[in-house]
Formats: sequence, C-alpha cells, structure tokens
Amino acid sequence: MKLSEFKFDLPQSLIALHPADRGEARLMVVHRKTGEIEHKTFGDIVNYFDDGDVMVINNTKVFPARLFGQKEKTGAKIEVFLLRELNREMRLWDVLVDPARKIRVGNKLYFGDSDLVAEVIDNTTSRGRTIRFLYDGSHDEFMKLVDQLGETPLPTEIISRRKVENADRERFQTIFAEHVGAVAAPTAGTHFTKSIMKRLEIKGIGFAPVTLHVGLGTFRSVDVEDLTKHKTDSENYQILQESVDIVNQALDNGKRVCAVGTTSLKAIESSVSANGHLKSVEGWTDKFIFPPYEFKIGNAMITNFQLPESILLMSACAFGGYDLITKAYQIAIKEKYKFFTYGDVMLII
Repeated sequence: MKLSEFKFDLPQSLIALHPADRGEARLMVVHRKTGEIEHKTFGDIVNYFDDGDVMVINNTKVFPARLFGQKEKTGAKIEVFLLRELNREMRLWDVLVDPARKIRVGNKLYFGDSDLVAEVIDNTTSRGRTIRFLYDGSHDEFMKLVDQLGETPLPTEIISRRKVENADRERFQTIFAEHVGAVAAPTAGTHFTKSIMKRLEIKGIGFAPVTLHVGLGTFRSVDVEDLTKHKTDSENYQILQESVDIVNQALDNGKRVCAVGTTSLKAIESSVSANGHLKSVEGWTDKFIFPPYEFKIGNAMITNFQLPESILLMSACAFGGYDLITKAYQIAIKEKYKFFTYGDVMLII
C-alpha cells in the first residue's frame, strides 16, 4: 500500500492534550467479521472477553528522557532527548539534540546544578548525536539522576501546545510498568486500572507480559510513498517463557489473544515459531506491520486512535482491515473521539 492511503483530515481539536481519568476513556468496539461498530467506555472491555482469553501487555517503563543542558562557554540551552543506551559501562547514548546546529563533536553539556556532564563524540543524523556522560557513580545512581533532571517525554504534538505537568509523570505510564527503557508510553495500556484488571482476572482472563522498549521510531514519520521501502528503528524486546506458555495455551484452546497496543502486537509477531506459536526471545526487532499482513499470534487488539500516516495507524489497518478501520476513523471524527497518546481507544475483535 501507499503512504497517501493513510492520509486523512484530523481536526487539531481532536488531539487530546490531557487524558481522561484512567479507565474512563471512550471505547469504540470494531467487529471484524460483521463490520459492527459499538460505542462504549473502556471499563466495558471486560464484557468482550471470557475465561481462558489472554491479554498481552507491554510492561516497559517510560523514563524522563528529555533533558535540558547548557553548552559550555556560551551557556546556550540545549534539549537532549535520550533515545537508547549504547554502552552501559562507557555511558554512551544515542540522543537527539535541539537546536542541532549548535552542537558539534567535542562540545560539552552541563545539566543543571548536578555533577552530570556529557561530551558529544559523534554525529549520527541531522539531529542525532552520540554522547558520553561523564559520571562516576553506579548505573542505578546515574538513572536516578536522570529521573530527577529529566522531563516526561510527551510527544511534540502535545508539548507544542502545553507545558509538561507533574501529573504527566504518573499518567504517561501504565500501572503495570516494570522495566525501565521506553521513551514513549505504550499508550493502549495506560487505560487499564487495577479494578479493571481485577475484574478481568475474576472472569478468568490471563495476562502475558512482554517487554518492548518503545523508541521514537514508533512515532517517526514515514517519508516514502512505497511502504515496502520504509525502515523502522530497532527496538529492544524480551518475551519470557512464562508468557509464551500462557499465550500458546490460549491459542491451542481457540481462545482470544489480545495484543494491548501496537507495541505488544509487534513484539509477539516478531517471535513466531515454525508451527505458528509464540517463542521466547531477547533481542531487537524492526518489524513494520502494514497491510496486507497475515497475523500469526494476535487475534484481538486494543489501540488508541492514531495520527494520519503513522505506522501505528498502518498496524491497526493491517489488523482490522483497511476499509473497516478507515470507516471507523471517519465515524470517530464525526463522533468527536479524542486521538493520539492521551486519546480514546479502540478494541478490534
């Protein structure tokens, strides 16, 4: 398919700048077989699953990846967005800097009144740099300092219209976040509350955690018309045998395996055995899911309403069918559903 087929007019007023109360977002339920579309609230999701069904959740934890430093000598304010750790021992990181024109190899950056200093050691892209943090403490101490100095990494579509707030640190996170490493939230998972999860458990629905550390590549714009030419950034992921067993038992019993978000979907579809079952893995994935795509593991999906031309929208269309999801998005705009990171949610079954 072509990039232009995923373009649509989205009123800016429908991009959510703040989230609904957790568990209270609007829920659109899309039935793939019948084409029926229902309008509910997220708490109603319990009614669509039964004993033996499984939800695959991404337990990555977002860290405050947006730092603000000062350039040596000039004191110019520089934003440093941490993308991924390259070498823990040497404290090497891939980052984005802004304004990039001011940052060259050899420059040093100072962060607040702390002892944290970074040196630029390589240019990777127009805005990308490799930096080395000059810090003598342990890794845990270093990450604690980043946690203190950093800002919640809300996407630019939100921070261009409002400032980051203290509440974002808790809300831009799932309640089951466990393993630090994401620079963006697995947003479909942020709708769950302890109460909703407990209600699901009482009905016999299992949870299979996977870990995929969401990077900016998930949100990076596609700049080629032919989607087969697009390459996504690799993201680190892990699926443990315990979760593999839970998922495969559901598959063998003909039950629903619901991917909570496109990142969970990407993880499980990146590790499929020859007999069509999930297998354990630890590594990197650059899988790009777009129509047409034959899904091997997931047979239900929860996803937020996504922006035009995003790879997240393409994944949803691959799963639900291009025509049906396009129709659902048209209805969502007409019914004023909220879109993007803090927006409303869709269940595709």
